[in-house]
Amino acid sequence: MLGKLPPAGRRSKAPRRVSPIKAPKSVAPASPSSNRKSQPSSRNGGQKARTPRKTANKGGVIRIRNARVHNLKGIDVDIPRNAMTVITGVSGSGKSSLAFDTLFAEGQRQYIDSLSAYARQFLDQMPRPDVDSIDGLAPTLAIDQKPGSTSGRSTVATVTEIYDYLRLLFARVGVPHCGKCGAAIAQQTADAIEASLLGLPEGTKFVLMAPLVRGRKGVHREVLLSIQTAGLVRVRVDGEIYALEDVPELAPRANHTIEAVVDRLVMREGIETRLAESVALALRLGSGLLSTLVLQDDEQWTHKIYSTAMACVECGSSVEEIEPRTFSFNSPYGMCPTCEGLGEVPAEDAEGNPTWVTCTTCDGGRLRKEALQVTIADTNIATLVDMPLDDAAHWIAGIESELSALHKMVAEPICREVLRRLEFLKRVGVSYLSLSRGADTLSGGELQRVRLATSIGSGLVGVCYVLDEPSIGLHPADHDRLIGCLRDLQQQGNTVVVVEHDEATMMAADHLIDIGPGAGTHGGEVVCAGTPAAVRKNKDSLTGQYLSGKKRVGGAAERRTIGGQSLTLSGVTTHNLKSVTATFPLGCFVGVSGVSGSGKSSLINDTLYPALAYQLNHGKPLPITPSSVTQFQELTGIEHVDKLVPIDQAPIGRSPRSCPATYSGLLDEIRKVYAATRESKTRGFTASRFSFNSAAGRCDLCKGHGVQKIEMNFLSDLYVTCPRCGGRRFNRQTLQVRFKGASVADVLDMTVDEATEFFENVPSALRLCQSLQSVGLGYLHLGQSSTTLSGGEAQRIKLGTELARVSTGKTVYLLDEPTTGLHFHDIDRLITVLQRLVDAGNTVIVIEHDLDLLAACDWLIDLGPTGGVGGGNILASGTPESLAAMKNNATGRFLKQVLSREA
Repeated sequence: MLGKLPPAGRRSKAPRRVSPIKAPKSVAPASPSSNRKSQPSSRNGGQKARTPRKTANKGGVIRIRNARVHNLKGIDVDIPRNAMTVITGVSGSGKSSLAFDTLFAEGQRQYIDSLSAYARQFLDQMPRPDVDSIDGLAPTLAIDQKPGSTSGRSTVATVTEIYDYLRLLFARVGVPHCGKCGAAIAQQTADAIEASLLGLPEGTKFVLMAPLVRGRKGVHREVLLSIQTAGLVRVRVDGEIYALEDVPELAPRANHTIEAVVDRLVMREGIETRLAESVALALRLGSGLLSTLVLQDDEQWTHKIYSTAMACVECGSSVEEIEPRTFSFNSPYGMCPTCEGLGEVPAEDAEGNPTWVTCTTCDGGRLRKEALQVTIADTNIATLVDMPLDDAAHWIAGIESELSALHKMVAEPICREVLRRLEFLKRVGVSYLSLSRGADTLSGGELQRVRLATSIGSGLVGVCYVLDEPSIGLHPADHDRLIGCLRDLQQQGNTVVVVEHDEATMMAADHLIDIGPGAGTHGGEVVCAGTPAAVRKNKDSLTGQYLSGKKRVGGAAERRTIGGQSLTLSGVTTHNLKSVTATFPLGCFVGVSGVSGSGKSSLINDTLYPALAYQLNHGKPLPITPSSVTQFQELTGIEHVDKLVPIDQAPIGRSPRSCPATYSGLLDEIRKVYAATRESKTRGFTASRFSFNSAAGRCDLCKGHGVQKIEMNFLSDLYVTCPRCGGRRFNRQTLQVRFKGASVADVLDMTVDEATEFFENVPSALRLCQSLQSVGLGYLHLGQSSTTLSGGEAQRIKLGTELARVSTGKTVYLLDEPTTGLHFHDIDRLITVLQRLVDAGNTVIVIEHDLDLLAACDWLIDLGPTGGVGGGNILASGTPESLAAMKNNATGRFLKQVLSREA
């Protein structure tokens, strides 16, 4: 019996507020000359919505009654069906609680409940939201900014399903090439196969087999029976040769490869007739395929496949049948065996730090050599997906002229579908991306717009789509296209509900719901609802006051003097940057602007941050190699900086125990307060006793979580309050210690506003509370789990924490779109906080699209002119006024409107 051969590759109850909507009249289209024309959208450069408001509200309304989720105060809301509704309000007012935790959650729950108990056990189910009733609800889909299940193998092409069509295209009309000589693979005759085998050295042992099953699930009893019927007695199963009667029972859910053993031979004279008969039989049984095992040097068996369909006419090399899975980097039949489909392999940099470098086997193409050698018009699939979307669309549109008449018929419907999906991606503003771009490298806004393009292309009707701020990361020049895409989704016969702060999107809506009036316990009510014009006239609506111009964000401020010390980055070629030199004035408020994909993040996050951080930490320039992501020539002016603080939107903690109090250090101060009480000293309690991460102080049943998870098999998991601590997370002895009549659990249940008053006589704790208040987080509970915080909230917690620290006056703060998730009122407060940092002598550098924040900057660096390969240039550097004076600058065109309003 032959030994097992190695596999070819690795696998790796409150007052109720009623929304004053009456369906269907409330969503009647506005006249073309109404509202927006008389009062331009000041924050977006006076642009007029270019998509007509078309509604077909024959479906009535979705009625939400007595919603009490999170801070919602028993509100009643009517949302028009088959229309576009925007839900807005200050941060923390309850927008997401209404849209996602109520509307979407109930839609998903109702759908899953309609499935069989067997099917439900495989799905993550949502608990029923705290609401009396929701009527008229259609099946719901959420298009949010969460990464979901994206992995290192998930790309723009796979998320949009374009890659599935490309795999089919290359499998059906692609031309494989020989890995040895590069010649195109042609059909190989039986005679050619015999001649190849006869070339084996004298005395070589080899086995001829007929491949019958290749990587298919099942027990395959009928296949084994067919081998017996053919008169054969041996079979190779998953690399092991058995007598037919000894084949073990195959696992039905595992992939199996089965080959019938036709003959076992030793190369010698006079073997030609027997070899010809065995080859013919193997090819007949294997439907044109024949596989061999050849013993090399009496040590190792090598496996090879011959095909009457695919073989090199020059050197006789054969390739396996080309299938769609051949081009899948998620399948062992297609993925590169070295990097296992990731395109990268782990390595260490010059300092010994772990990093990733391009796989040298596939050169980053992710696929096996055989797949990369299949081309259409001299282009393989890896090269195609690396193209910018515009170039990929041009290539797809032109390949039919390169194909034969038969192949053209096969390719035409595939190409049509790919082009349709590429067009949707361009329309949502991500044309600068390539199809090979990893989904895990996309920002939340980019990933959401990619998913939006997929939804538009799906053609579904009668669905309620819920979106979370799709305008995030978009330049004002791109907003009209996004609104047009949302309209397309709605006009297909769907209901579109958008949580949004962007003024252009609000003014384009059929229905606008303003939640507030404040955040946290001060919110959760419907302030007003109706057409955008009605909300704009409402005196009680904070949103309406900003839309009407009665309130303004920021305002005219004296520019700081430019011309002193500065940081200068020279010769930057990171990603799409075209050897640019950028100067950042120190002690100023600096904004980095430009259309999506123009190179802002490449300049700041991928170049300035690592270069500055390394030199501050090591006292020498960052080493640059050809494989480094960061590419620049020189960084000067660093002697004027002594600290770098990046403030991004990454979560403040992965554990449910992580909360604002732990991240900001406030809990440390609280623990000191409780450890200093007389009762703690009497009991011998130290500060560590008052941490729910400490076994001594926390509840030993729930381990400090406050809840217990109960698995319900095919029902959704149930989380119940811990019966021992009552959800307070600490044990009884710890909770007996009181300060001003409150236990440590009582303090963690307080909001930042409440804690500020509670610790008015504790300076160290008070300073941290006031810092969190200043960035608009007074509504957050100190012990709120970090997993429930938005990216914007996490970023402001980091900013508030930094504000509480003693500033050296030589600190550089880097922020990436800090206005994400912020209402006009919150942006106004944020600008004040950032100006305070600069007034203390620090430098604030902000990547941003919000026009009001950009108008408040002392200095702007604008990149473009487009995204991707068309970007990467610095178009302008100067004050906001200087950009506004430029006729052909997209950012300046919109800034001019904002600055003229403030004049």
